[in-house]
Formats: sequence, C-alpha cells, structure tokens
Amino acid sequence: MANARAAIAGIRKNPDDPETQTEQAFNLIEEMIVTLELPPGTSVSEATLSAKTGIGRMPIRMALKRLEHMGLVTSLPRKGAFIRPISVEDQLAILEVRRPVERMLACKTARLATDAQREALRSNVDAMLQSARTGDLQKYLQFDSICDRIIYETSRNPFAIEFVTLLYSHSRRYWVSRSKGTDWVRTAELHKEMMYAIADGDEVRTARASDALIDYLEATCKASIGVY
Repeated sequence: MANARAAIAGIRKNPDDPETQTEQAFNLIEEMIVTLELPPGTSVSEATLSAKTGIGRMPIRMALKRLEHMGLVTSLPRKGAFIRPISVEDQLAILEVRRPVERMLACKTARLATDAQREALRSNVDAMLQSARTGDLQKYLQFDSICDRIIYETSRNPFAIEFVTLLYSHSRRYWVSRSKGTDWVRTAELHKEMMYAIADGDEVRTARASDALIDYLEATCKASIGVY
C-alpha cells in the first residue's frame, strides 16, 4: 500500500489543482478498499480519510461520491458512509457481464497489437505467473494490471474500458479477500494462455482462452458456496 501511495504521489502535476487531488484521493481510497486496508463494513469519513491520505476534505468528498457511484461505498442517511460488503453473488453477476466484454477486448488486442505490445504481454504475464508461484500477491496484481493496461491501450474502445475498469475494482477486492483460498498459480496459468494467444495474434485461441479464464473464476466462486 505504501508503494502504491508513493507511486501516485510521484506523478502529481499540481498539488493545488482540485481535479488532480480528487484523482489522487480516488486512487488511494480505491486501493485501500481493494486491498482490504479498509475492510467491508468499515465506516469512513472525510476527516479520517483526509488524515490517512494527506489530501483535503473536498477532494476526498468528490472521490467518495465516485466510489459510491461505482458501488464500493454505500451512504446511509444519518449514519454516514460505509465500505460495501463483499458477496459471491455479486462476483458471479460481475463475471457474467465481464465474459463478452473481455473476450471482445482481448480479440481486438490480438488483431491490433504492435510487436512491442505483444512482447510486453508475454514478459508481464510470465512475471505474473512467477509472482503467483512465490506467493507475492501484490506483485501478481501489479503485473496483472500492466497486462490490462496494454489491452486497454490497444483495443481502443473507451466505453468498454470504462465499463470493465469499474468491474475490475470489485473483482480485485473479491479475490484479495479470498487470497488464502484461491489457486493463484492456476489463475495465472490461465492468464498466460490468454496473453500468449493475444501475443501470437490468434483471435480464435484468444476467445477460447478468455472464456476458459472466466469459466474457472465462475467455478471457483460457485465452489466456495457449495454450488457446482
């Protein structure tokens, strides 16, 4: 978490710019929610988050509104703001929506990626798999995010990207919450199959690998509640 905060602080353009500060606040609070530094059910306030992040209360307020719109924060009348609970049912609904959008973005990337982007996908997913094997979840998520960014840059569909980015925050939080019960190596292997298919420019294989990854995630979710 400290590394994430330092990275965000390092790219500040103008600390007095309210829009810049709101973006910083959003990134920091979203990271705290996803990594469970702010666990589900936690009560949050502008004053507390301002003290944690070193950012003023107005940007914090705007960031909380955005997080509420995303469904990560819930506001209750006369009670304040709380971090939304995590549920398997929510995750299954998210995966249902992710399947066709992710398949489309991955196939477009297989078609449009440059040689440099294809090589970057291979190297980062290899590093992701190695992180899974050594149990380094933080690095695993970092390399996963880099692969996602390459797909976003290459697929050139801002509407789909905005949509899946919202869903990824929920998904990352769910899988972090299940870090001890998840086969991260198998998940990374499935990511590797997809990234290598994209890097090879094989759209048929890419679509099949994308579906296989979602199939596995869905099966894992269902198994956690005894549904097969």
